[in-house]
Amino acid sequence: MTIAIAVDDPERADVLELIAEHLAEMREVSPAESVHALGPGELAGPAITFWSARAADGTLLGMAAMKDLGDGTAEIKSMRTAMAARGIGLGRRLLEHAIEQAVASGCTEILLETGSEPHFAAARGLYLARGFVPCPPFADYTDDPNSVYLRLTAPWEPEVATP
Repeated sequence: MTIAIAVDDPERADVLELIAEHLAEMREVSPAESVHALGPGELAGPAITFWSARAADGTLLGMAAMKDLGDGTAEIKSMRTAMAARGIGLGRRLLEHAIEQAVASGCTEILLETGSEPHFAAARGLYLARGFVPCPPFADYTDDPNSVYLRLTAPWEPEVATP
């Protein structure tokens, strides 16, 4: 399947639907004070780059965003694969794209927050397999038993293809 990942507008109609689905699920599986997913207005902010992943026919398959935290540090935000695109490795492709963009912009560290609940096990596995390691809370985050904080630090290792 041909998939294009490109900068996009988080306020496009189909993207709004995917963001709403993402926010609803995050609110369903995590306490309100532990939901750190961003809404469309926040994803359109000046320090954030938002990407969509689309099939050749334009169908939205997923999204990811990166927030510039300054000082060569970036945070991956709001990664989501549409239900119809699950199981095709899109999460890994979105993550790799975000890492490539961070490298291109001169970042030396990429951070992220994800849930500690069983619901987030696959996401944690994806990040850990890519080389992210646990770290303390960063930016405005605080110690939260519902959150896991991860970091990937330069020198960057390219993704190793698995047979």
